[in-house]
Amino acid sequence: MPVTPALRRTLAVMAALPLLALTACGYGSQAVGNTEQAVTGAAKVDGLDSVRIGYFGNLTHATALVGRHEGLFQKELGGTKAEYATFSAGPSEIEALNSGSIDIGWIGPSPAINGYVKAGGKNLRIISGSASGGVKLVVNPEKITSLKDVKGKRIATPQLGNTQDVAFLNWIAEQGWKVDAQSGKGDVSVVRSDNKVTPDLYRSGSVDGAWVPEPTASKLVAEGAKVLLDEADLWPDKKFVITNVIVSQSFLKQHPKAVEAVLKASVGANKWINANPEKAKAAANAQLKADTGKELPADVIDPAWPSIRFTDDPLAATLDTQARHAVRAGLLQKPDLAGIYDLTPLNKVLEAEGEPEVDDAGLGVTS
Repeated sequence: MPVTPALRRTLAVMAALPLLALTACGYGSQAVGNTEQAVTGAAKVDGLDSVRIGYFGNLTHATALVGRHEGLFQKELGGTKAEYATFSAGPSEIEALNSGSIDIGWIGPSPAINGYVKAGGKNLRIISGSASGGVKLVVNPEKITSLKDVKGKRIATPQLGNTQDVAFLNWIAEQGWKVDAQSGKGDVSVVRSDNKVTPDLYRSGSVDGAWVPEPTASKLVAEGAKVLLDEADLWPDKKFVITNVIVSQSFLKQHPKAVEAVLKASVGANKWINANPEKAKAAANAQLKADTGKELPADVIDPAWPSIRFTDDPLAATLDTQARHAVRAGLLQKPDLAGIYDLTPLNKVLEAEGEPEVDDAGLGVTS
């Protein structure tokens, strides 16, 4: 039977199916795309008509939100159009990367790990960091007043095996409590809930709290919840990866100048965000409104924004630790992550900007 384009796309999607839940934040799976106008008279980068960029409509993806809103990607791509697809869950973005529907994407560590392992290390590379932090345990203060009170309660996470689910299961184990990872039943009831409905569950009393990323955590606080724990406090230097930049290996090999252009825009976006936090917050919110039709209210975005650190460093050692947490929870077989990073293009950009190089924790590709 001949391999038609449709069949090839189907096979690519099948190859992207996760070892466990791939979603970074659990908001669904539809993608919506649109395009900017190329710079008139400018040369095309690597001769490309377009570069297709994916990201989530979350504050932890604000590098992409701000980069797009401020036109930084299009500026660096010149005569090559920056095309965008917004995603609401990890599986769809990995599928899009595997099928060639996007070239580069902003995504969480669990999708990157699982996508890479499932494809036998042949589909993607992590080429940059983007953000750290922005994850909190928020609880009903009438039912939970201390960390020990979490035992016996119902706590939501975005999805079985996603980044926050793994972190919460690991924290539970460190308390000496027992929970069956698959069912979520045990000394704590782990309720897997889509982030977009978790505030409703909290409001109805169906859950007593949640271990979730921003802005969901601050949405719950706006409903009366209290922050019991910031996950950053559990990590050395309060840093852990929450968002990476990935690229398909074929695109990286064939179009290195285009990859470098996107990375230059990403580095520029993070530099601008850190230098202009209030303007950057407004720009991210404006892009969220353009993408979804709704901006975040001040009582959500104002407390959420300061808890996220924007960094070009992929914090590779913390990704390796997160993978080991998933293995310990029984949600992932011990993965071979050798070669998941290629930070050469990023370090080239950083050097040109007078910034220090970043490290791949021994997980970089070897020539």
